[in-house]
Amino acid sequence: MSNNEPILRTVDLRMTYHVGKVEVHALKGVSLAVPAGQFLAIMGPSGCGKSTLLHLCGGLLTPSEGKVLVDGEEITAASDAARTDVRRRKIGFVFQRFNLFPTLSAEGNLKLAEQIFGGKVNGSGERRRELLKLLRLEKKIHHKPLELSGGEQQRVAIARALINNPALLLADEPTGNLDSENSELVLSMLRDLNREMGQTIVMITHNPEAADYAGRVVHMRDGQVVSDGPPGSH
Repeated sequence: MSNNEPILRTVDLRMTYHVGKVEVHALKGVSLAVPAGQFLAIMGPSGCGKSTLLHLCGGLLTPSEGKVLVDGEEITAASDAARTDVRRRKIGFVFQRFNLFPTLSAEGNLKLAEQIFGGKVNGSGERRRELLKLLRLEKKIHHKPLELSGGEQQRVAIARALINNPALLLADEPTGNLDSENSELVLSMLRDLNREMGQTIVMITHNPEAADYAGRVVHMRDGQVVSDGPPGSH
């Protein structure tokens, strides 16, 4: 891939669902380019298509029309196996629900992710410790999810998503289950990851205060992009 190629590109993405005899047009031609090192927030009301867009970008859904390219690789025409491979190598996911394994410690959850994404556990644990320290979790390394606050659990989930050093981090309402204090902490850490490590992030949110942590905000309505610019410009 050339240095000028965006980490994420969508080309005229369209998504139509059939609910009984009714056609629902969730996306109506969305084209975006996300350069390396950008923190993009996608905002809009429920039902505007933002989560559908994120799932298409992560290869979790196949569009009715259009293309998605991740780090120069087109994933829309790829087989399920090939898409899974791209996800493992190039994409990290953070969801509203933390989805941690309750019987494993914070480090254990990261070790499992290393096995799943990389096929082996990093014996030195250097990457695990680096991420847990960056996310201020080094003292919680042996704690299980039920021994952690919601904010700490989400930070473990972020570390897990980053364990394979993905080109792209996709976050779907990452503060949706958190109180305001923990939301601010998680969002500031995402911003630090972007600024200090150059992590490319695409975050879905309905919260304008969360979007202010990003460097670019795209607003969607009725399956289309209606504005695109820096925070607070709309």
